[in-house]
Amino acid sequence: MPSAINHLAPPTGLMADNVVGFARALRATGIPVGPGAVIDAMNALQLIEIGNRAEVYTTLEAVFVKRHEHMLIFAQAFDLFFRAAEDWKHMLDSVPLPDQAKKKPPPASRRVQEALSQPSMRDEPQVQEQDLRLSVSDKEVLQKKDFAQMTAAEIAEATRAIDLMRLPQAELETRRYQPDRRGLKLDMRRTLRGSLRTGGDIIDIYRLGRIEKPAPIVALLDISGSMSEYTRLFLHFLHAITDARKRVSVFLFGTRLTNVTRALRERDPDEALASCSASVEDWAGGTRIATSLHTFNKLWARRVLGQGAIVLLISDGLEREADDKLAFEMDRLHRSCRRLIWLNPLLRFGGFEPKAQGIKMMLPHVDEFRPVHNLSSMQALIKALSSPIPPHHRSLIRSAA
Repeated sequence: MPSAINHLAPPTGLMADNVVGFARALRATGIPVGPGAVIDAMNALQLIEIGNRAEVYTTLEAVFVKRHEHMLIFAQAFDLFFRAAEDWKHMLDSVPLPDQAKKKPPPASRRVQEALSQPSMRDEPQVQEQDLRLSVSDKEVLQKKDFAQMTAAEIAEATRAIDLMRLPQAELETRRYQPDRRGLKLDMRRTLRGSLRTGGDIIDIYRLGRIEKPAPIVALLDISGSMSEYTRLFLHFLHAITDARKRVSVFLFGTRLTNVTRALRERDPDEALASCSASVEDWAGGTRIATSLHTFNKLWARRVLGQGAIVLLISDGLEREADDKLAFEMDRLHRSCRRLIWLNPLLRFGGFEPKAQGIKMMLPHVDEFRPVHNLSSMQALIKALSSPIPPHHRSLIRSAA
């Protein structure tokens, strides 16, 4: 069959503008695309049939996508961007997209739509001007503003700030030893074995030191209706620290307990949160803290609370059935972990007093009582987790908002 030969024009004019605009859109969605990749994309487009939509899609994907989790975001961005690009219609024909682009839009499509809806997406000077508008004072206000009072734009900005948070690897000494020149324990086996080589004339002293590992973190997050304004941002925070610290276990509870540790390990935060919500049946419902803690203590405590784990209990403490069972389960959880930190958004109120019956029963069994309602409180939590308290320290520490 004779093959059609198309004239390949250099990537200038509208085509170059659209490639640059598409690269900016990808950067806005979280896909790292640098100037070098844009140049490579323009050069690659000279080698294909520009009128073939599928070939353009495959070429740009090969240049811009470097990680597997970015493929679905790229497919959604390509479909939305070039569908809306009126100036480039002559470059697209009726050839359908690849099969992977026909799938149901992923949860990250909301992020793509928000990125493409920005009016300054095609005008770089306007983008820079908008970035400059976020002054130092604006950032300080955003750091201290309550999550429940944020607008949609401020929540998006806070989410981006949370994604950049990293929890330092606070090391915890274990009972195991490894060769260490500065260790305090004598390695008798290696020392005697080394002395045999010289007949005992010269003896090299070998030492052992403690093996240090980052302390495991276990998060118990309340997803009841009273916590709905904070739940998503807390999950973003847990996803951020999970990405840099693999020993993190996350459980959600309302009227029942759900383990979402595996779901939260998705690389893309929107995909991770969508996977969590799909596995939970009691989202924004009632609260049964005692029942959920009983399930955790019975089924999961021995699995995840070993090796000096730190427990983050994120809840407002408004229990429906506050009785002696709640105090018993809190005491059991407290004795099973190295450190129990209660993060309560109600501490954002200056005149907060523990008057609720559930809070009164839970408070005596925690090591620290901290607010977690804005970016500053999250950064303070990271700082606190980086400086572990000695095991014998069990006095209550209350951090003000």
